[in-house]
This record gives sequence, C-alpha cells and structure tokens, in this order.
Amino acid sequence: MFVEAQGWGIISAQFKHCGKKRTVILTGLAENPLTILQKFILYGYFRSSATWRVRIALAWKGLKYEYKPINLVKGEQKTEAHIALNSFKQVPVLVLPDGTVLVQSTAILEYLEEAYPEHPLLPKDLVQRAVVKLTPHVSKARSIFSEIACDMQPLQNTKVTFYISNDADKRAEWANYWLTNGFEALEKHLVKTAGSYCVGDQVTIADCCLVPMVYNGFRYKVDMNAYPTVIRVLDNLEKLDAFKAAHAHVQPDCLPELVGKSMKD
Repeated sequence: MFVEAQGWGIISAQFKHCGKKRTVILTGLAENPLTILQKFILYGYFRSSATWRVRIALAWKGLKYEYKPINLVKGEQKTEAHIALNSFKQVPVLVLPDGTVLVQSTAILEYLEEAYPEHPLLPKDLVQRAVVKLTPHVSKARSIFSEIACDMQPLQNTKVTFYISNDADKRAEWANYWLTNGFEALEKHLVKTAGSYCVGDQVTIADCCLVPMVYNGFRYKVDMNAYPTVIRVLDNLEKLDAFKAAHAHVQPDCLPELVGKSMKD
C-alpha cells in the first residue's frame, strides 16, 4: 500500500485489489493517517527496558499497535512460539503490518525513525545525531542512547541477573552496583548536553532510553538524588503524553500492586 498526504486531513491511499490498482481518498483522519491504515503487534514485558523504549517511540509517533505480553519471569520468552519470532529468546519483537518481524530495540527504533519521520526522534542536525564531538567530551543523541542501551542496560537485565544468582538480594546488589556506575557517568554527560531533555529541548532516542533506565535505578535502590540532571530531565519527560502512555505501570501486564504508582514510590 502507498499512502500520500494530500493536505490537512486528506489522504490518498493506493493499493492493489484483484490485480488492479485502486485509489481511495480518506478524509478527517488523525494527525498520522498510518495509525488508521496500519497496526503493529508488539511483544514485550511491562518493565522490560528495551520494550519500554519501543513503546515510547510508537506513542511519540502516534502509531497504533496491539500489545502481546511476554512474561519474562515465567519464562514465556523460551516457548517455541516465541523462539519462532526471536531465536535469542528476548523482547521486544515488533511485527509490522505486512508481517515482517523486527527484533532488537535499537534496530526497531531506527526503522521507526526512518519509516515514520513525523515527530522525529533524532535531531535534524547531523552533528547532533552522530557520535561526533562538538567540544571535548560532548557527544549527542546516538551516543547517549548507546551509553544506556549498550553499557548500562545489558548488565542488569533479567537474563544476566538470574545467571549471576538465584538469590534476589544478590541480584539486586549486582544491579545496584552497575546502575550506580552508569548513572555517575551519565550525569556528567547530561550536564553538558541536556536542555529540557537529554539533548537540548528536542525529545530524542536518548530520552526513550533514559526513562526505563531511571525506573530500574529506583527499583534497585540507587540513590537517584545524586544525579540531579538525570532527575530534572526525567521530570520533564514524564509530563509528556507519549511517555505517560508508555509507562510500565499502565501496561496491561503490570503487576497489580504497581498499577498507577510513580516509579519514585
């Protein structure tokens, strides 16, 4: 299907039916007409950091999706049905409207950014997009994204912590250590780059990563008061509708005792 904007609220959609090209004109659609014409399927877990960042991106871009919970604690990611979608036994998995299966949150976010450039999550300035230094020790959106997604998050995800120990206190101690280590570095970075959000005053993929990581910080008893820039950016992001909609505690698979609570509670 090919979709082309014809003006405010007017969309021309071309598709094939019985071997012939058809064109329909749709009016009065939502801001992003693709939310009407297409729907994604997202497999994830309510407080999976990687799933959470994809939820934020989908909400930010106004893309509708069907959510299918995969309980990581119960091991549902190890079922044959899920392995058929992702052989690494992980979430998230995003199934596109045409049936294409995407895995790995970084790849999914890159796809969404390129396929749906409305409400961008990367700065227009190419220097700010890349891991390019404007002044010593200052890098931008992709750099912060990678610091969180590649350096901080993998060390405290479920697969790693359960390998470290079956004891919950030891798992929490491990996560607390590495999160503290990461937030110390991240705070120093954000002091140089942040405005209202991680990179100036535009929401970026860095912000998609930040919120779920701060959630883990509170979850594992990290002293988050030691990172005032991180918390200031978090507070600004939590006021945005897309971030509210993507929050772990409003997901259908959220634990009942957490529903409606702030991550700081």
